[in-house]
Amino acid sequence: MKTPTTRVLAFLIAAVPGASTLAQERPRLSGLVRYFVSVDAPLLALTHATVIDGTGTAAVSDQTILIRDGRIQAMGRAGAIEIPESARVIDLSGHTVFPGFVGMHNHTYYETQTRTVQLDVSAPRLYLAGGVTTIRTTGSISPYSEISLKRAIDLGEVPGPRMFITGPYLTGSQPPLRAMQTLSSVEEARRTVNYWADEGATWLKFYTTVNRANMKAVIDEAHRRGLKVTGHLCSVTFREAVALGIDNLEHGLYANTDYVRTKAPDACPAANVEGYDSLDVASASVQQTFRDLVANGVAMTSTLAVFEQYTPHRPLASQRALDAMSPEVRAEYLATRNAIDSGPAGPLSERLLRRAMEYERAFVRGGGILVAGVDPTGIGGALPGFGDQRNFELLIEAGFAPEMAIRILTLNGAKVLGIDAQVGSIAPGKDADLVVVRGNPVNTPSDIANTVTVFKHGVGYDSAKLIASVRGAVGIR
Repeated sequence: MKTPTTRVLAFLIAAVPGASTLAQERPRLSGLVRYFVSVDAPLLALTHATVIDGTGTAAVSDQTILIRDGRIQAMGRAGAIEIPESARVIDLSGHTVFPGFVGMHNHTYYETQTRTVQLDVSAPRLYLAGGVTTIRTTGSISPYSEISLKRAIDLGEVPGPRMFITGPYLTGSQPPLRAMQTLSSVEEARRTVNYWADEGATWLKFYTTVNRANMKAVIDEAHRRGLKVTGHLCSVTFREAVALGIDNLEHGLYANTDYVRTKAPDACPAANVEGYDSLDVASASVQQTFRDLVANGVAMTSTLAVFEQYTPHRPLASQRALDAMSPEVRAEYLATRNAIDSGPAGPLSERLLRRAMEYERAFVRGGGILVAGVDPTGIGGALPGFGDQRNFELLIEAGFAPEMAIRILTLNGAKVLGIDAQVGSIAPGKDADLVVVRGNPVNTPSDIANTVTVFKHGVGYDSAKLIASVRGAVGIR
């Protein structure tokens, strides 16, 4: 048992910028956290499962995974792995196991057309319930809430995923949210980086109206401090940002103004996706974008679940997502979707969504690293966790094999975060971050939503219990 002194030491280590985000020792779990735990054994054997290992290779059936002290000790065909008598054995016939999702655009705040709410309770629970065991917050409206939440999760005080903290949005003129920081000079840009590096952020994020001079100052100072930088861009194109040294780019085609003919330098065009529904992804300009990203190791983040909301006649949020919303939020979301479906044209089109999917598929075909996250913003239909699962279905709709979609949602994200030696795939020696679903999402993609148990460092959490605990809470807490 940890003493108070060692718990304080663990807290201080977690707070040090640059310290390992993945704890080497499991913390003592609070009563609140233990309420959601369904499996906790020092030696555990998951048997007769179908396994998708996160590497992109084909799923294999009738597998046994042996877990000791939170780490994967062995995996192989059932009967080929010796199971010690002291192990707890769970028969997973009819179930599939894959690595915990690594959510790469996973805010802890939530947004509809009329409200923006920090969800310190429901967001971490829904992420964990949906199989998301690691998140990068990728833009914050309340950085100190996230820093405190990360510490509480690391100490075992509240349930939730591991967190990589991104500081506040860094932008230029006319930010849409007052919580965003407007950078007015290169000096302010450098000062901002050092402030948030000292506070414990490990990533920073640009927003749509930042200029190239301030972007360059942030990137250079961030890299000097060991931080990485991503961006939801518009005023700066993807190719320009890559030339400046950015590490990651968000939203794919929807946020890339490389192909807007009327774009002025350092200006976000009003119609930034006009004509994109007929963009030729095999064109020289698109292929040059891909070559620039690949040559510089810059990943691209897919957030199809948030853009699907704006597309007319796409599926509504699931019933379980509607149940998780507060009554006011649910009514607003349904009214907004009705307006999009019944209007002459939605904000986005089915043709544009298809082109965005094609763009992501072509990027991967060209050697690019694609990662994914839910981005629980927009009109409120893409909820934490649930939206990550929806991304799996949308990536398959985009043309990726189910096993490759799992890789995009798991190992690729772990690689970008630099934690792929510990999580992101199922292999001996790695942390037992595993998701157990009823059914087989390779054959039936919608089975991805049938989450039964989510293991984080070998501790199994009851997905249904986590979801039930925040029924009606999204939009409130």
